[in-house]
Amino acid sequence: MKIGIVCYPTFGGSGVVATELGKALAEKGHQVHFITYSQPVRLDFFSGNLFYHEVSVSDYPLFDYQPYELVLSSKLVDVVKYEKLDLLHVHYAIPHASAAYMAKQILASQGINIPFITTLHGTDITLVGKDPSFEPVITFAINQSDAVTSVSESLKQDTYTNFPDIKKEIHVIPNFINLEEYKNHDSRCQKKMYAPLNERLLIHVSNFRKVKRVEDVLRVFDKVRKVMPAKLILVGDGPEKGNIEKLCRELDTCNDIKSLGKIVNPEQVLAIADLFLLTSETESFGLAALEAMASHVPVISTNSGGLPEVNVHGYSGYLSNVGDVEDMAKNAIHILKEDATLKQFKENAYEQAKKFDIAAILPMYEALYESVLNKQKQKLEV
Repeated sequence: MKIGIVCYPTFGGSGVVATELGKALAEKGHQVHFITYSQPVRLDFFSGNLFYHEVSVSDYPLFDYQPYELVLSSKLVDVVKYEKLDLLHVHYAIPHASAAYMAKQILASQGINIPFITTLHGTDITLVGKDPSFEPVITFAINQSDAVTSVSESLKQDTYTNFPDIKKEIHVIPNFINLEEYKNHDSRCQKKMYAPLNERLLIHVSNFRKVKRVEDVLRVFDKVRKVMPAKLILVGDGPEKGNIEKLCRELDTCNDIKSLGKIVNPEQVLAIADLFLLTSETESFGLAALEAMASHVPVISTNSGGLPEVNVHGYSGYLSNVGDVEDMAKNAIHILKEDATLKQFKENAYEQAKKFDIAAILPMYEALYESVLNKQKQKLEV
């Protein structure tokens, strides 16, 4: 198949999943074309089956805000026509699904039929999508998609709740990781850099937005370090970074916290950790938690959104109510206090991660692609 993938090229989960999906499809022999405004951060290698098409937005003085959706639609028309794509797979509803619909209509007027699949990742539904000004467009674009997927059952239900006029069937295909990329990371030497006295090492990875509640991470860590020697690594950057720095001074924990900023591939950092903290107000899936578990790192998380579908309470880690830092700290201490307990949780976390390996998830996407193309063929034959 010749597949066009449209995604945001940034560090966010939707862009990471879209890129890893494209790479895996290319390894299976499919031809994959990424279409976005910048090279995706995880697109760190190219092969004979991988292609990148940049969407260039001109700085035209008439516009205060450049019309990216229109430029993207035109680029999709161009790539579909000249690369002879079989289908488009767009990640994130805004503005990719509506741009794909517009491109589909333009191409149809030229006798070219191209189906498109929309994958919903989270904030396009639970945050941005709640803005009433977007609701009609999102509803229309989803209903016009040839197939729709969501990354968790929780997100599927949220979509139907937030957009009652959506009639399209939503298929749940969970996020995934490639377990091969998490093997063979020797963490012993690196860990000494951050925990020289063999302290327990906790880690948090996010984009530091308010919804991530990173201040709760610091409060949980503060309670843990009062019971046992511990260090905390923060990976990422974002609007809450200043508040985090202020809070660590108030708690007098700055000397025990190391901020590493944005990291394209988190596997090596995760490999040195003992425990992952994810205190988000909501997560449509919790890809960061899955990446931690693939690195044999148990997870302390909230029980919101799709997290209970990923992190199994009492097995791969523990779930707590949003904001309940006392319970999170208690659970963290339980995992970390005894070596034997920590070892068992690490093993359990990896076993849970196996369920989401790309080898198990990729066939779901391939089957969906084939189904959409077969339906398209049947329509054309009628």
